[in-house]
Amino acid sequence: MSEGPGRDGVDADEFDHDASDEPPTMGDLLDELDDYHDSLADPQRRERIQDIIETAQDVEEPAVFGRTIAVFDRGDIAEGLLGSVLFGVPMMVEGGTQEVGAFIATNPAYLAGTIGFALSMAVGILYVADFQDVRIHKPIFGLIPRRLVSVVGVAALTSVALSTAWGRVDWADPMLAFSTCAVAFVPMVIGAALGDILPG
Repeated sequence: MSEGPGRDGVDADEFDHDASDEPPTMGDLLDELDDYHDSLADPQRRERIQDIIETAQDVEEPAVFGRTIAVFDRGDIAEGLLGSVLFGVPMMVEGGTQEVGAFIATNPAYLAGTIGFALSMAVGILYVADFQDVRIHKPIFGLIPRRLVSVVGVAALTSVALSTAWGRVDWADPMLAFSTCAVAFVPMVIGAALGDILPG
């Protein structure tokens, strides 16, 4: 028998998990709590549900894969840096990086495509590929995910720092140096994204 609409006009059955589906995950719970939060009219109840959602996001889960990742902290930056370095060091010792950099330096469309490809890979790994259930937590300006900014920023800085420190680029020719760093940035941003989410 249906419980009918509650005091906020919300049908409780609307949020019941279908028992015939696979066992519910923490992500399923957060989705239902988000839906419930959006349906409430009472500001105090909305605030209370938001507190519950934040508590649920902080719950420790034992498995490496299939966890819900929401909160972003300094540990995520360190994991991203480690992944970026692991994927990027081979590019620093490979001469082909400079050859590709020299090529795209004379082809602005290819340079833009290289950077766009790297960014799309980061977005895909973090939010599309479902390696983990990655939530957007307190985005910058309410729009830009902090995790994405961190992953891209760490990879970009690592690319420039390593390329410069190891003499792989000469900033006397800024376009060539930038293009070479962009080539190294591709595997580094992939490594940073994987390094950030796979440890959970």
